Amino acid sequence: MAQALAEGIGVIACIGEKLDEREAGITEKVVFQQTKVIADNVKDWDKVVLAYEPVWAIGTGKSATPLQAQEVREKLRGWLESHVSDAVAQSTRNIYGGSVTGATCKKLANQPDVDGFLVGSASLKPEFADIINAKH
Repeated sequence: MAQALAEGIGVIACIGEKLDEREAGITEKVVFQQTKVIADNVKDWDKVVLAYEPVWAIGTGKSATPLQAQEVREKLRGWLESHVSDAVAQSTRNIYGGSVTGATCKKLANQPDVDGFLVGSASLKPEFADIINAKH
């Protein structure tokens, strides 16, 4: 990641917990540890986007609920504010990935701390238009 940023390449850094970690109630701990590793390698946050992509949702058809996605994103903004800066917390884009579909995107898009989506296989389907227009 540091190499890409040094070369002027923008980075989407994915963070997220496994199902057993969510069920154990340690989602926050896991994503904070992952975010710290990222933060330790970033000097200029202008080219960084953080994607909350729970591992348990990748390619499974399961998606975090809008509330789950919002809770994690809100806590990540708080972590950035405490450990990096208020400016970085406010300016860093926070997107959601993890089985984003035309059916799930509208409710996710309405969450205040979800700035967009990291779309996988749905980008190859007609429903991608619904995802693109989710904030409208």
